[in-house]
Amino acid sequence: IKPPPPPPAFQKLLIANRGEIALRIIRTAHALSIPTVAIHSTIDSNSLHVQHATESVCIGPPSSSESYLNMDAVCDAILST
Repeated sequence: IKPPPPPPAFQKLLIANRGEIALRIIRTAHALSIPTVAIHSTIDSNSLHVQHATESVCIGPPSSSESYLNMDAVCDAILST
């Protein structure tokens, strides 16, 4: 019989990435029973990483400079989850 895994070092993991890398992170986190939050722009709202994450937060319009690279929007997403 396998002993249960130790509790995670944190309660939730925010993923500030998209695509295959984000999916790998989400799968691994879920395997470790760690909830995930995917941040995304409006154009990425139907992306796989958003669909597979435990939660998602839209951080702005399609332009990376107005969403993924906007540190105020990323920090707001962190604080809101």
